[in-house]
Amino acid sequence: MRDATGEVTDLLQHLIRNACVNDGTADSGGEIRNADILAAYLEGSGLDLRRYEPHPGRGSIVARIEGSDPHAPSLALLGHLDVVPVSPERWRRDPFGGELVDGEVWGRGAVDMLNTTSSMAVAFRSLARAGFRPRGTLVFVACADEEALGTHGAQWLTRNVADDVRTDYLITEFGGMRMPVGDASRPVLPVMIAEKGTYWCRLRVRGTSGHASMPFKTDNALIKAAEVVRRLGAFRSPAVMHDVWRGFVERLEIPDEARATLLDPEAFDVMCENLPLGEGRMLHACTHTTFAPTVMHGGVKTNVIPDSVDLQVDVRTLPGQSASEVRAMLNEALGDLAAEVDVVEDSPSDASASPLETPLWGTLSRATAALVPGARTVPFLTVGATDARHFRAIGVKAYGYGLLSDRIPFSDFAQMFHGDDERVDVESLRLSTELWLATARDFLQ
Repeated sequence: MRDATGEVTDLLQHLIRNACVNDGTADSGGEIRNADILAAYLEGSGLDLRRYEPHPGRGSIVARIEGSDPHAPSLALLGHLDVVPVSPERWRRDPFGGELVDGEVWGRGAVDMLNTTSSMAVAFRSLARAGFRPRGTLVFVACADEEALGTHGAQWLTRNVADDVRTDYLITEFGGMRMPVGDASRPVLPVMIAEKGTYWCRLRVRGTSGHASMPFKTDNALIKAAEVVRRLGAFRSPAVMHDVWRGFVERLEIPDEARATLLDPEAFDVMCENLPLGEGRMLHACTHTTFAPTVMHGGVKTNVIPDSVDLQVDVRTLPGQSASEVRAMLNEALGDLAAEVDVVEDSPSDASASPLETPLWGTLSRATAALVPGARTVPFLTVGATDARHFRAIGVKAYGYGLLSDRIPFSDFAQMFHGDDERVDVESLRLSTELWLATARDFLQ
């Protein structure tokens, strides 16, 4: 097979440079620019290619290689086209320059997830041009709006044109990074079979307006909101060793003492405090309901005591948790301030999961072993939201995966999601491209 590293690197650079930044508003994103690039790249390969634009500028594409047997399992490769906002002054390089430096592509989206989208597109076109005629249908989907929960992308597609995108199985972001567990000669590579739920909400903190020249004993909503933020930051939900976590731990080749630590809530919390930052953050998030205050708005004028402040909070829930449990934790965190705060939910969604014992799991394990000798695939939990949940809602079995080299350490990689100096090495791009090729050939033929 020809080496497609240069091709996938070039495509990734172009997608980064389009700066399809999704800030959560309907008119942001502009993913049509990246959709156009991918459509031009795929056209002429004998594919069934369709475009969708439910809101001006919010473009997605769907391409198909139709299978010969309608009863054979079908597979989708799902990427997204948007990226989150960035603070350029905190980066060492232009976040939208797509620079290739010392074998690494720099830029917003390099790991979330334009790298995977690019590698999927290159593999898909390579198969089409090679005359790939599988028994089961292969679909490539590149969505808008994943970074704002999929309203104009995966959610719209699955609710409005489900027959165009529904397959039996699906692979999307993210996985395949080498976890620092056990014997380094036997890399542990996570496959995301589940993801946490989202309970984004707005806390409206109430106060009483007044003249700011007389602040003594005023009911200042901004001061009260600052205390709300402090309490949320200090709140620690209990560790929950849920079924997905236990399945991950059971498949690790580690001493019994280490296994016991990973399954004991108190010992586990102590361990997280002493891990490298990236590892500690991810493992902690896998086993805890998390509360992150992210945006605050309040006040109308410098000389007016604010009577209300809105605080946006990103809450991520564990499998099986309900909205009422989240509200109970919020009340516990806020204490006596809970009575002065109104909670407004923003389209909450439950955690979702797919079964582990499937033919696709076997395919991914075989393909991984061939590309990374000695590697072991283990089930894991995505701590952020992905488009997989929309497809699970219409009956699709969905995993998150990819393949990454050992060049960028796990801890560094984990910190680059929505972080500074995001980058990916070209060897990882090569490995992921070869993974999709091997997976399609093994699973669909």
